[in-house]
Amino acid sequence: MTHTFYKYQGTGNDFVFIDNRQEQFNKNNTKLIAHLCDRRFGIGADGLILLENDTTTDFKMVYFNADGNESTMCGNGGRCIVAFAEKLNIINGKTTFNAIDGLHEATINDGFVKLKMQDVDTIKVNKDHTFLNTGSPHHVALVNNIKQFDVKTEGAAIRYGDLYDAAGTNVNFVEPLDNNTFAVRTYERGVEDETLSCGTGVTAVALAMHTLKKANTQEVSLNVEGGTLKVSFEKTTNGYKNIWLQGPATLVFKGEIEW
Repeated sequence: MTHTFYKYQGTGNDFVFIDNRQEQFNKNNTKLIAHLCDRRFGIGADGLILLENDTTTDFKMVYFNADGNESTMCGNGGRCIVAFAEKLNIINGKTTFNAIDGLHEATINDGFVKLKMQDVDTIKVNKDHTFLNTGSPHHVALVNNIKQFDVKTEGAAIRYGDLYDAAGTNVNFVEPLDNNTFAVRTYERGVEDETLSCGTGVTAVALAMHTLKKANTQEVSLNVEGGTLKVSFEKTTNGYKNIWLQGPATLVFKGEIEW
């Protein structure tokens, strides 16, 4: 049977999208999801996202990692699904939708999406890294000479290391470029490799750098392998609120595939 899909990318973080409002996609078929995300035998993507009906908001986002397993919040995927919903004429300019971590607001203007992330109340600062959850768990570590850094090897060692349980964590390596601009490279669990961008990752980096006083404003620019994202926020006594992830979301192509 032939099925329609859409491929979107946000600063190089790419996703297969399927309109599942008729609930015809088998969400328990991890092998199919992994196959669709496979870059040699399938469509190729960092993850697969279903857009579904929701009783209280414009739509619901269901996100799967490239390994076929449903996962925690994906920031760039959240931005891309806003663009997808606009293409399907579900929304016009602004939206509220549900994801695994709760309610999200977003706006879209000419392909530029601003996505409101969940408040962050807990940031654990350690000697050689910072840990926080921005919808997904993130380990943030400062490094030198980030362009030459072995992200896959070092990221895998931390992701599977003694610090974290079997669920693991995403791992972000950061190099300051100036007071409010940082280079970021991310190893993503579920992909088990470096991705060109990670939305929850750069959100975590922005908040970590502000906490460490490496950033001195409440809007930070993050240079990732696939482009540039911005994160703005408000500092509170307990953490951060009004956190917005901002950047482009682009339709790559629409296609059909049999399964």
